[in-house]
Amino acid sequence: MNQQTLLEDSKNYLWLPFTQMTDYERDPLIIESGEGIKLKDIYGKEYLDGYSSLWLNVHGHRKKEMDEAIKKQLDSIAHSTLLGASNIPAINLAKKLAEITPKNLKRTFYSDSGAESVEIAIKMAYQYWQNKGYKDKRKFVTLSNGYHGDTVGAISVGAVDIYHRVYGSLMFESIKAPFPLVYRNKEETPDQIRDAALAQLRNIFEEHHREIAGITVEALIQGAGGMNIMPSGYLKGVEKLCRAFNILLIVDEVATGFGRTGKMFAVEHEEVEPDLMTIAKGITGGYLPIAATMTTEEIYEAFYGEYEEFKTFFHGHSYTGNQLGCAAALANLEIYERENIIEQVQEKMAYVSFELQKLKKLEHVGDIRQLGLMCGIELVLDKETDEPFPWKERIGYKSTLRMRELGMLTRPLGDVVVFMPPLASSKDELRKMISIMKQAIHETTEAFVKVI
Repeated sequence: MNQQTLLEDSKNYLWLPFTQMTDYERDPLIIESGEGIKLKDIYGKEYLDGYSSLWLNVHGHRKKEMDEAIKKQLDSIAHSTLLGASNIPAINLAKKLAEITPKNLKRTFYSDSGAESVEIAIKMAYQYWQNKGYKDKRKFVTLSNGYHGDTVGAISVGAVDIYHRVYGSLMFESIKAPFPLVYRNKEETPDQIRDAALAQLRNIFEEHHREIAGITVEALIQGAGGMNIMPSGYLKGVEKLCRAFNILLIVDEVATGFGRTGKMFAVEHEEVEPDLMTIAKGITGGYLPIAATMTTEEIYEAFYGEYEEFKTFFHGHSYTGNQLGCAAALANLEIYERENIIEQVQEKMAYVSFELQKLKKLEHVGDIRQLGLMCGIELVLDKETDEPFPWKERIGYKSTLRMRELGMLTRPLGDVVVFMPPLASSKDELRKMISIMKQAIHETTEAFVKVI
């Protein structure tokens, strides 16, 4: 099939996620192959994978050990159901996850995406209290601007305005608590911002704890909500409040897990032990769609009983615990151990921090937020006042289009440019990607300012 036919077919038959298709028709892209941390389109042009193929690629594309693990599993079986039956890779992976996650987490419930893993956590938390006889504990608390996925349950425990405008009548109501946002708050220190947010959360818990089943929080950093980082000690403070008011702590590690922040899981930075923890993205190194909801034995026991007691957790999809995905995840975790991936990330994140200082000098870079190899560069019209660009101008989007022209792919969050490279990126590749971002941001922002 020739390139032009592929382009026409992609426009005529595909509906891309989180994409206004008029944008795609103006600037189409079709990926043909990948090698290492580079992707190649149908015309042979190569791009550095600056967003880890949506935050999930770890070791690069076509990692030999990953490819071989999947091929080996194919020699046995590709898939059999986990409904009422188990399989060998699913068992081995569940045991391994229990070893590397916080010590209070033991049970693994598999799913296919980060959003579904959150959906499962919500349903588990809700049914846990129902099974325990606490019939009034039905509500959930979420943080302002939080994002936990795009299913109806996941957007209900999120706080992204666009979802509430478009899908509000489909969603259940949650209680919103303030996120301790540091950027643009010049009058208070991070500690003061943290303490004020925790005080407001305490007030919510004091008033509503008898009806609150759980609180959903992203681990240390908000991803799709703008790469906002919690002040030190905030997440630990949330954990303490949950214990004091008998509320389940649901921590979303979908984006932060598997080394992205310099620890295997971000909760390790503050020694937090969630009641439920959702994981996905990096679990298979970016190869196959596997996710999991990890929980404690205490929560598991609340669902354990005879069928007629109706304690069963009624959830599960066709591909849950798929053998190919679990085999890929096991191979992925073996690479982590053999190649000391976490130690490599800790070294690289310091290098990235140093290189990002070059972007800080740009006239329209208002803030750079970094946790490990999760980075957000916020673009502003006025650096002194933090005045944003007019949202209709889509400066972040236009900057990433220029990055594509220069040989790097990423997606913006409004006017926050995301930089989340594969963990396997070399220092030279990291430097090159940051250089591309600097050039693209400078050219795009200066072009807009000249016009106005």
